[in-house]
Amino acid sequence: MRDLLGYILFLGTLTGGGWLLADYMIRVYEGGRTWFSPVLAPIERGIYRLSGIDPDREQSWGAYALACLACNAVGFAILYAILRLQHVLPFNPDGLGPMSPDLAFNTATSFVSNTNWQAYSGEAQASYFSQMLGLTVQNFVSAATGMAVAVAVIRGFARPKGWTLGNFWVDLTRSILYVLLPLSIIVALVLVLQGVPQTLLGHVTATGLEGATQVIARGPAASQIAIKQLGTNGGGFFGVNSAHPFENPTILSNMVQALSILLIPVAFPFLFGRMVGDRRQGWAIFAAMGVLLVTGLLVVQLYEAAGNPLLGPGTNMEGKEQRFDATLSAMWSVLTTAASNGSVNAMHDSFMPLSGLVQMANMATGEVIFGGVGSGLYGMLLYVVLAVFLAGLMVGRTPEYLGRKIERREVTLAVLAFLATPVGLLIGGAVAVVAPQAVTAVQEAGPHGFSELLYAYTSAAGNNGSAFGGFGAALPWHTTALGIIMILTRFAFIVPMLAIAGSLIRKPKAAATAGTFPTHGPLFVTLLVLSVVILGALTFFPVLALGPIAEETVRLAGQTF
Repeated sequence: MRDLLGYILFLGTLTGGGWLLADYMIRVYEGGRTWFSPVLAPIERGIYRLSGIDPDREQSWGAYALACLACNAVGFAILYAILRLQHVLPFNPDGLGPMSPDLAFNTATSFVSNTNWQAYSGEAQASYFSQMLGLTVQNFVSAATGMAVAVAVIRGFARPKGWTLGNFWVDLTRSILYVLLPLSIIVALVLVLQGVPQTLLGHVTATGLEGATQVIARGPAASQIAIKQLGTNGGGFFGVNSAHPFENPTILSNMVQALSILLIPVAFPFLFGRMVGDRRQGWAIFAAMGVLLVTGLLVVQLYEAAGNPLLGPGTNMEGKEQRFDATLSAMWSVLTTAASNGSVNAMHDSFMPLSGLVQMANMATGEVIFGGVGSGLYGMLLYVVLAVFLAGLMVGRTPEYLGRKIERREVTLAVLAFLATPVGLLIGGAVAVVAPQAVTAVQEAGPHGFSELLYAYTSAAGNNGSAFGGFGAALPWHTTALGIIMILTRFAFIVPMLAIAGSLIRKPKAAATAGTFPTHGPLFVTLLVLSVVILGALTFFPVLALGPIAEETVRLAGQTF
């Protein structure tokens, strides 16, 4: 009962916070006055003057997509150079050397794509300069990219007939200045108060009670942790991420970070409802996401609270931190895999097989269960397009959504975007399973070992970034293959969604009639949930059956891995 009340309080706080943030965000993206305008508006205008941007000049979907791709390509090049040259750059008090070419490639693609997959240990392989000027900057830019694209896609559904979706550079700038930066400062200050370090001093060497020496890493952690959670990035300052006591020292810091992970993704459905002029539409998308999230929470909570009886009492705490127990560990695992956030406060490798199934299913569906900042909303809008298309087939009418007809072009683009994740996951994973250089990364035997590899490629294709702890992620095969998958799946999803928005905005809006399928009630929410579940099951069930489902089957027969 205590756990149930805790979940209700957490979800209620999250919903209220998202609702209020959406009211603020609509003023930001419509260029209205906000609380921070007196300070930030001059800075915003200065950025436009220095960069030669005309904030009043809007872009077609193609120009918007090209600007997005160009921005992230430059970001990749700069970050790759920083990681390769960190040994000659400042703010390196521990004298760390450069990253290898394959690891720098993997890390750069990871942070640019908002995946934050880490094949390195932050305190041992990334200098303060790399963490602050490289990784943290990309945490802001990659998150703002998702937010900007989501707002552009919403405009395609919401605006009257036209051809422009806004200005990428303006949306990117406003996302960082008015949303991500103020929230990050607040969260970082809270984390510092909870004991998270924020310093440019190097490591400390301490002598323990038994006379042994220990090297204690520290650094500017709080500032990176704040944006890694708010931007649904997830890259840890320290190797064990949010299980490290310097990243996540208390239950309060754990709850603040958990709220931060989903705050902006929860706000986006409400922002959608406001921008399209019908808040019921936002509530319908929120409800579909909420049903999927709560279902996953219940499954993982039940399994992790019970543990594996074959291994004796207390084994449900294996791989988990005592200060968080099984409940907070279970909640974190579901929230972060439902969002595009690779942080962990427990080792997913130690979770029950069906808990691992939920984690992988959350990622494999494209992380639309609130998902990443912005990316969760435009990912769910893809399923909306497919759902209304299916509804149109069932009733024998041309499908419509918000007064605009969903025709062959939109459905084709939606299918192309949908295929991005399974192509990366299934093809990349299939090649890795049979490649001798790749399978050496697997630690365990049997279906659990297969799940380690499957989880890695699911995480990369879903732009998540978490992993089963025993997987050897630093092998050149995986740093290269996963890097390619992360960057392709990110932008192979973004471009078709912008194209859908560009196609819809060129169509006139038709008035609703008695035959119009309502898209704001329980029937549509049910159809949307079933679309996510059925399409996900048809695509991923066979491969999941070889991993977590097979492992659960043999566990019930008395065998463990």
